[in-house]
Amino acid sequence: MAKNKTKQIIEILKQTYPDAQCSLNFSTPFELVVAVMLSAQCTDERVNATVPPLFAKCKTIQDFMDIDINELENFIHPCGFYKNKAKNIKLCAKQIMENFNGQVPKDMDSLLSLAGIGRKSANVIRLEVFGIADGIAVDTHCKRISNRLGLSNEKDPSKIEQDLLKQIDHKYLKDVNHLFIWHGRYTCTARNPKCDKCTIKDFCKNKVN
Repeated sequence: MAKNKTKQIIEILKQTYPDAQCSLNFSTPFELVVAVMLSAQCTDERVNATVPPLFAKCKTIQDFMDIDINELENFIHPCGFYKNKAKNIKLCAKQIMENFNGQVPKDMDSLLSLAGIGRKSANVIRLEVFGIADGIAVDTHCKRISNRLGLSNEKDPSKIEQDLLKQIDHKYLKDVNHLFIWHGRYTCTARNPKCDKCTIKDFCKNKVN
């Protein structure tokens, strides 16, 4: 798809979802790191409902490093896969304290060196914490919309991201991260997508109805 078409799609989505933004609640960089980890295979709504007591208990990265793992597991149990997530949260906190002077790093390679952080999560952290938009967080919504619009025929998130980066102007990267999530959440759903109400259906290669 030509860049002018992707530009049209993004401009329409900006009008459709003028309030599109990150849905995870956080007040510090590491709180977002934790929230992003918890959001794996879990809704943002459930994460937001789960983290307040945890964030009240753990106010610093050192606190997350020191918290008893069983206590941490109890806090995050509602988000699923809690044993693995708890292990990654504690190890990630330890890595940041020991390797990055207690500061969440901003460069991609450093973020990818942290336990529990993949490219999608790193892109979210770079955008929401540091305002750096040079990649696209390919989650389940972004993957579905990219495939349905014909922006990418790939299944692997990293390959989808590369396809999108070739077609989307750099100035839109900050917007597309939020817009695709909101469009996938509220309109282009996995089951029973609201094609009749979709504002970009004219660009869709795979209308469901």
